[in-house]
Amino acid sequence: MDITQFVVSSREKALLYGNYSTYRTQLAHRLLNIRKRLRVATRHRGKYNHNANGIKAEQAAENVGYVHLQLLTAERAFAQAMAMKAAHAANKKGITGHTRSHIVSRLDKAAKYAVHLSDVLEQETSGASEGDRLEARAYAALLRGAAAFEKQAWELCLANYAAVWAIYSALSSSAPTRADVFRDLLTDTLEPSLRYAAYQLKMPRSKPIPVIASEALTLAKNIAATPDPAVLVSSINKIDPSVLQPKTPATADGIENLESAAPGTVGGVVASTRTLTWRSREVKIEDAAIASAWAALDLAKARLEAQLIAGGTRMAPKDKAAAYDDVLTVSQDAVDATKAAIDDLRSEGVSQSDSNMQLLYIARTAANYEMISDRIGRNRVLTGEHDGALAQAGPSVAKASRKGGKKSSRQAARLETPGRLLARLKEKVVLYDGTLQSLETVKELPGVAADVELSEQLDATANYFGALKALAIARSHTLVGNATNALALIKHAHDECMEASSSLKAARGDRSSQAEDSPLRTIHVSVADIDFLLDLLQAELQRARALVDIEKQQPLTATAKAGALTLSETLGEYPPGAVDLDKIVTYPPQIQAMPIKPIFLDIAWNYIDYPTKTRGVAAVAKGAAGKGQTADPAASAAGKPSSQEQPQKRGWFGFSR
Repeated sequence: MDITQFVVSSREKALLYGNYSTYRTQLAHRLLNIRKRLRVATRHRGKYNHNANGIKAEQAAENVGYVHLQLLTAERAFAQAMAMKAAHAANKKGITGHTRSHIVSRLDKAAKYAVHLSDVLEQETSGASEGDRLEARAYAALLRGAAAFEKQAWELCLANYAAVWAIYSALSSSAPTRADVFRDLLTDTLEPSLRYAAYQLKMPRSKPIPVIASEALTLAKNIAATPDPAVLVSSINKIDPSVLQPKTPATADGIENLESAAPGTVGGVVASTRTLTWRSREVKIEDAAIASAWAALDLAKARLEAQLIAGGTRMAPKDKAAAYDDVLTVSQDAVDATKAAIDDLRSEGVSQSDSNMQLLYIARTAANYEMISDRIGRNRVLTGEHDGALAQAGPSVAKASRKGGKKSSRQAARLETPGRLLARLKEKVVLYDGTLQSLETVKELPGVAADVELSEQLDATANYFGALKALAIARSHTLVGNATNALALIKHAHDECMEASSSLKAARGDRSSQAEDSPLRTIHVSVADIDFLLDLLQAELQRARALVDIEKQQPLTATAKAGALTLSETLGEYPPGAVDLDKIVTYPPQIQAMPIKPIFLDIAWNYIDYPTKTRGVAAVAKGAAGKGQTADPAASAAGKPSSQEQPQKRGWFGFSR
């Protein structure tokens, strides 16, 4: 009968280009047409038959149109309620008491039609399957839950929505063809409504939805079309027993045996979902969300390890890094779960010294540590083999020549250009910087600074990646011809690697030995990686010293002499080597650009009047008046010099015109 598919498709078609008022109008026309086909429509100017909407089990078995008649009648009442709710949603006062009661009455009417349909399909003569009966129950409970939501009867609302969630979750696993319809209803409508009803009932936010639904069905007393909730629970368990249970590593994603999902791994990889081990300290986890997240994290790591073992050396670094995405997502979920649990306890007024709060802080530190460790492992995979210690020149590029528009069989291979090599080294340096920043973040986690052994390991790990970063920068200097800078950087990398090697070998433990055997890359650096890098740096150090000695002993070429600056131009720098007495000054002299005063300043000088010049003109005019001479008032007023003054120089650069 596809009850859910019929209802969902009807709503989507109407709401695609309209609203609930449009949906109600369409339902009225569809009801009239289906009544005419079933010959139960009211004649013109005839008396309305109230029993026309009632159907019997035999009618449902003969023609599915009678089932659709019930569904369309219930949907019309539901559409009227939603249209009134949408019309008053923009009102500042909200939905008033009279409007709310009207909406509730329409939803109750829709629920009555749905309950009647469910009761009819429960009869054997209706010919309905078990899935059809469950869908009819779910539709009735959905409408009853909506009415309880508007009445703010949260216990009734939670019980009905829990029944709908359980039914649709079970049907989504048993009916793959319609799984998308059920999942959309679960994620868009049911789960937010369940969470809100649980919030109104003061339930913890960290409680998983399967646990909420199971408890609500156990304590439920009034579920639409369900006289006995235990019968409904048993029907759901027959279809899928894992619906009303929290996800565990054995049931996540349909995997029942971890060893089959991760061949080659130890069966004890997935720890208990209630106990967390962090730095030889066992923490009992009371929160179900944190336990489920940790179990999912263990399972994701087991899958990743199996994928890396199966791929082997054939997998490219980018493919290996992409395989870490699921682990990073699950580890972030574990961090979010611990943070949510801590926030809930803070909102309840629990003090920091409480034992539950302290255990949650340890779990939060462990979750953040695992997330950052996986992030560092992804960066290590991206850098390449041996954490990018080897100089990878990259594959040769085949350059094909073409003649007459046809591909020639001759192909000339060329090596990768220095620019591409520098770009690769720059990418490695960026990854090393991200790793070093992640290590600094780990040091700031609560409880890490007080752990002396862990702090020493983190410092040694930072020295290891600092040595790799210095090695990559030294190789870039070697490519551009700066052998001296490359030698200094390699010497610095060698010193840091020596310090890291001594610290990590002294603090080697069981977990580091596991890191050597496992293909997973994490924050833990194995002793083999450190020994390999140390041997490589010793060889690179000898090579860099040889290059510097060769460069010092090799005389300057004529081209280098011609391009070098003279000693007179570099007096502010100390000469790195011997002074070339042939390049003291430039000889023969050449015409070169020199810094001078801009021309516009000379032009502006001709139009600037200074106070000293004005006072000088006034004194000359006063002296002439005392001697009986007549001064030119216009010239004095304008500040112009008299005939006895020295004429001002004008023109370019002070030359008179």
